[in-house]
Amino acid sequence: MLALLTAAVLTATFQPYHPGADAVTHVPERVPVGARASVMSLPVGGRTAVVLLVTGLRPGSHYGAHVHVRPCGPRPADSGPHFQHVPDPVQPSVDPAYANPRNEVWLDLTTDAAGTGIASSVVDWTFADRPAASVVLHEHHTQVGGSAARGWPASDSADTPRGPPSLYKRRRR
Repeated sequence: MLALLTAAVLTATFQPYHPGADAVTHVPERVPVGARASVMSLPVGGRTAVVLLVTGLRPGSHYGAHVHVRPCGPRPADSGPHFQHVPDPVQPSVDPAYANPRNEVWLDLTTDAAGTGIASSVVDWTFADRPAASVVLHEHHTQVGGSAARGWPASDSADTPRGPPSLYKRRRR
């Protein structure tokens, strides 16, 4: 989602894919059309805090969420792999040495009775010259192990705000 001195924020409403959409749902049973997501990135002192707030999702549901390297597109895979501070040379990344919450931004959440959820992550790095392009919601919380950090292949995403060296400024996934 920047090595700026100020926070970058994006709020978007999930909808079916169309060019210019800021948040795309590929699985409307899990992420209904009209659900909303807000993503904030704040780089401070060589670290980055990322906060995700979602509303209008299925009540009492678990979601994994991660920053991805490409913008949202017509197909779930268009968002590419998870953004990794130190990229795994083998993709998709299943090696826990790379697929871990110190090297990726993990934003797992559970929605409340109203379908609202919030997650945050602080990493000891900034996005520098490799800005991220989207935040993707996955069907389950992140699992580490044989499949390392994996969610479901059909994901729903919101493009991140993207800017100079660190994280967000509106960009399509």
